[in-house]
Amino acid sequence: MPQDVRFDLPFTTPVSPHLAYARDRHLLWVRERGLVRSRAGFEEYRSWDLAQAAARTYPHASADDLTVLMNWFSLAFLFDDQFDSARPDRADRIAEVARELIATPLRPAGTAPRVVCPITLAWTEVWGHLSSGMSLTWQTRFAASWGRFLVAHCEEVDLAAQDLAGKLDLSAYVGFRRRTVGIHHSIDMGERSRGFEVPAAAMAHPLMERMRDLAADTIGFMNDIHSFERERRRGDGHNLIAVLRQERDCSWEEAIGEAYRMTTGCLDEYVGLEARVPHMCDELGLGDEERARVWMGVEAVRHWINGNYEWALTTGRYAADKDGPVATAELSGRGSVDDLLTM
Repeated sequence: MPQDVRFDLPFTTPVSPHLAYARDRHLLWVRERGLVRSRAGFEEYRSWDLAQAAARTYPHASADDLTVLMNWFSLAFLFDDQFDSARPDRADRIAEVARELIATPLRPAGTAPRVVCPITLAWTEVWGHLSSGMSLTWQTRFAASWGRFLVAHCEEVDLAAQDLAGKLDLSAYVGFRRRTVGIHHSIDMGERSRGFEVPAAAMAHPLMERMRDLAADTIGFMNDIHSFERERRRGDGHNLIAVLRQERDCSWEEAIGEAYRMTTGCLDEYVGLEARVPHMCDELGLGDEERARVWMGVEAVRHWINGNYEWALTTGRYAADKDGPVATAELSGRGSVDDLLTM
């Protein structure tokens, strides 16, 4: 039922016309780079249709850029699934790989990784393309957001290794989820996908900061609802529904209902703040060209809220029922049938 939960979003967003072109090239790249190694792994990955997610969240990217953005999605999602709860010692390897992924944007583009595995090699290649043409200011902002996300992922893995997943209280979980969902750097990449940068003064304004945080909360909570069946199958307690059920000692249905209310509350607040963007531009004394870049930044947030939502309703990643090697992997606590942390 959770994957079928619908939200009434007050805006629609486009889908890239390059979806089919980029998807074919992306799936070939994933196989060639060893990011899927088995037939079962490839079929499961293809069912996720991350290509659609990229085409919805970065609808204005060129055909070639969209392909690379799809490639980036693959390594981020596949790395997220590498933890095996039956092998808590694997948390150390995940932390080692995560440190390498964090360091890549801080080095000259194209620098060979010190920790070598399919994911680090793929990220070095992808970052070399995506950083091209962007200012050092943007690259530094992206690197900070990306780093916070990966550190939070390691914290999540550590909690699971210690059998503490799902045992945060609601307040702690909300702040933690804002970092693990990885939306801030994903919105940053919206600028790269369209070849612009939000003026630094606007990006640092409390209104824009709050809008980005609310977008992360909205998307994170939506994701928790739509992915709930998969995460419950894996025994993953890092989910808003599971946290609410434990904290409030209520039924699953009641927890889902409260998660829905929290999500719509964040969305309503976001929409209210979006209406204040023109006043922010007035306050900062921005000219017409700068205002246009601010609005494209707002559109990048919208693309992520609506694009991710539309993808989540149909992706095979969150399917309630699975069988074969994928189901076996998930029931053992893994999200992937393939090991991508070794060569």
